Amino acid sequence: MPFLLLAVDTSGRNGSLALARVSADQSAIDICEVVPLTGGTFSAQLVPQIAALLKKYGCSKSDLGAFAVVTGPGSFTGLRVGLAAIKALAEVLEKPIAAVSLLEAIAWSTSSRLDGHVRVLAALDAGRGDVYAGDYELEPSDPEPQLRMKIRKLSERLSTREEFVAELSGAEATKKTVVTPDAALADYLRTAGSASGIGVGLIEYPNGGVIARLGWEHLRRGQAVPPEELEANYLRHSDAEIFSKPKA
Repeated sequence: MPFLLLAVDTSGRNGSLALARVSADQSAIDICEVVPLTGGTFSAQLVPQIAALLKKYGCSKSDLGAFAVVTGPGSFTGLRVGLAAIKALAEVLEKPIAAVSLLEAIAWSTSSRLDGHVRVLAALDAGRGDVYAGDYELEPSDPEPQLRMKIRKLSERLSTREEFVAELSGAEATKKTVVTPDAALADYLRTAGSASGIGVGLIEYPNGGVIARLGWEHLRRGQAVPPEELEANYLRHSDAEIFSKPKA
C-alpha cells in the first residue's frame, strides 16, 4: 500500500512542511506539495497548515504512514513546536519518525552535483558571530537507484567564525566541499578564506521537500526514532541556561 509522509521544519525563519507520497513498493517518493511557514508564528500556523494540506489532497491524518522532522540546530522555540507536533501525531498513529539534522540536509542537498566519495562541510549562520558547522562524508549509494548518496556524520558543532575560517585554512580543508544556504555567511567565508583559496558553495535553503526525501532515506535504512526518543539538537545552550549559571 502507498502511504503519505509528512515532513516538518520549524528550525528557523525559513520553515516549511511537505506532504509526500511513497509508492507501494517503496521504490519512489513524490513530493505532493511544500508549504512555507513564517518563523515566529509556527505555533499558530503548524497544525492548521497540516490539516489544510491533508484536506487539499483528500486525506486525513490516518493516511500518514511516516514522519520526518528537523531536530536542529536552530530556534529553541521553533524546534520545540515542530517536535511536539510530530511526537504527538506519531505516538497517536504509531508511525515511525525520521530525525533530520538541518546541517545534514544542507550537506545532502549537494549530493546530486558531487561524484564519488567526498567530504562536505555544511555551515549555517548561528548569530552572535558563530557558525553551526557539520562535517560529513558522502559516498555513492548502494545499487538501488531511488537512493542518492550515503551520508555519514563525522561531527556537528558550534564554532566562532574565526575558528571556522581557521579550520578552512588547514591542510585537510582542501579535501572538503564547503556549502551554506546563507549568502552573507558565504561572502564572509570567501573573503576571510581567500588567502587559502577555499571555495564556498551557496545553495538553496533545504525546504520540506528535501527533508521529506532525506527522511525517507533514513527510514529506508531502518533509521527510525520512536516518539519518546525524539530530541532537539540545539548545539548551543539557551540564554536561560547561559545566564542562570552562577558566576565564579
